[in-house]
Amino acid sequence: MLGTVGHLHAGPGANGPGRSRCYDSDPARDRITKSQPSRFSAATLVQAGGLNLLFDAGRGCAIRLRQIGVPLGSVAPVFLTHFHSDHTVGLPDLWMTGYIQTSYAMRRAPMVLIGPVGTKHMAENMRAAFIDDIRIRMADEKTPEIATQIDARDFNSDDVVFEANGVKVTAFAVNHGPLIHPAYGYRVDHAGHSVLISGDTKFDEAVIRHGTGADLLVHEVCDAPSDVLDKLQNRAIMEHHTSPEEAGTVFSRAKPKLAAYTHIIQLTARGSTTTPDVAQIEAATRRTYSGPLAVGEDLMRFVISNGTVALKRWDAVRQTYSE
Repeated sequence: MLGTVGHLHAGPGANGPGRSRCYDSDPARDRITKSQPSRFSAATLVQAGGLNLLFDAGRGCAIRLRQIGVPLGSVAPVFLTHFHSDHTVGLPDLWMTGYIQTSYAMRRAPMVLIGPVGTKHMAENMRAAFIDDIRIRMADEKTPEIATQIDARDFNSDDVVFEANGVKVTAFAVNHGPLIHPAYGYRVDHAGHSVLISGDTKFDEAVIRHGTGADLLVHEVCDAPSDVLDKLQNRAIMEHHTSPEEAGTVFSRAKPKLAAYTHIIQLTARGSTTTPDVAQIEAATRRTYSGPLAVGEDLMRFVISNGTVALKRWDAVRQTYSE
């Protein structure tokens, strides 16, 4: 059993309608849709072998972890797919709030951070930026110095990058665009079950190769009407990501038990007051894929057990998962 796969920021909150990104140099340009407070940025929690593994740490990840009752100090390791800010700006919050000695944090060892070359550099600079917080908390709150440390580990090629408690994590390079290096996806294996996380990528055979036969294949997606794509900037965005039709081809060839979208980008015309319907993305995917598909939402959870993948949605009123 792979335990639960808690999809903290699946779907539109991950660099889609939950994030506003405007290009104002030309008022005729289009934009990604307006922000929505229910959606935060990129992060996916995988629970397996008694471990809480977090893939990316976008804005709001510490808040979402707290919502589902996962102590911040229990999250280890944290894996980075690449260094874009929407995948990393939640890292200082996760790290620093995690070393506060309260029930929702309580880290007692260095935070393990694993990612491509540049991860150690990020960790060193992050610690330097917040050294005064560390100094004050150690003096005033008796925070253990070891809890403030970061055990950062770089890798530079496709390989197994973590093994513990029967859990194996394999990193593989993906194509996020000619100038965006490094960029990686991950496969998690445990007790005969597996999860594939694409990271940010264009259509890439590596995702199919590593994702073939996975129980759950979590993939990014970007969509836009043809008239919106007439704008040069929007074409540039699309060229760094995977269209629904391309993602459908990935799913059809990899044949996971369940395919799920995260990091949904929907480009709309400037001035539009309507939020794009994610059903449009599902419909476009169906041109190339007819299998099981979930369009992610914040706090969506997938439970992998006995050869099945069950989807659970977060009940905001009851503050728990639906049965």
